[in-house]
Amino acid sequence: MASDYRIPASPTNRTSTGPQRSLARGIALLAGVFFGLAPLLASAVDNLRPYTAEYNTSALGMHLTLHRELKSDGDGGYTLTNGGKILVAGFHEVAVFSVRDGEVIPKSYVYQGTGLINRRREVHITPGADTLRSLYKGEWYELPNKPGTLDRLSQQEHLRLLMLSDPNPRDDLVITVADGRKIKDYNIEFVGEEMVETALGPVKTLHFARLHDDPDRTSEIWVAPDWDYLMVKTVHVEDDRPVEVLLTKASIDGVPVATGDE
Repeated sequence: MASDYRIPASPTNRTSTGPQRSLARGIALLAGVFFGLAPLLASAVDNLRPYTAEYNTSALGMHLTLHRELKSDGDGGYTLTNGGKILVAGFHEVAVFSVRDGEVIPKSYVYQGTGLINRRREVHITPGADTLRSLYKGEWYELPNKPGTLDRLSQQEHLRLLMLSDPNPRDDLVITVADGRKIKDYNIEFVGEEMVETALGPVKTLHFARLHDDPDRTSEIWVAPDWDYLMVKTVHVEDDRPVEVLLTKASIDGVPVATGDE
């Protein structure tokens, strides 16, 4: 099994205001806040191919490179890392989980912001336990461990599992995520098939959107069927400020992806 991965806490504690706060919030949204998935209903896939990926991200006219890597221990355990840094802000996050019967079984999640987004979040889940532990704004919370509950990062790997297990992955979804002080259920709808222009060329994708109660907020994701449903693009809009993440390069099992892959 994958071992716990701990991110050292940041030694500074800054409070940002105005445009800096907006930028910090925008970059924080790049930390895998999109969605997780309910247990699989189709024939289960019990392994994920490791990958590395880089994404160009933008918020308020500023850009950074986001690095993501999924590692496997070869025995059903995985470690997923994700992060990026700009002059005034950055973040790094790690999820440790396993895969069993076509489901992600989350173990731990740690998010550490730096600079203007100096904040820390953690989620620790013991399979079969009635509660889970969540760190939010310096306080620990005991939350109900509902079946299928995922953390903010490993949820995206559960998306890949669902797609890999379903020959026609276009169903609307209801998902459960441990986020801060709450366990949240999200509604996800399939939008359609789309070609997305990337630095690698045009990529065939499936487009999904999360439904928000606030009509001024939108969250969307595009995944590539030809690349094990790797995330190609995400867009989040809040307070009229879009944050976009777009794939620039990736490799799966050490083999670089390219447009036209079968």
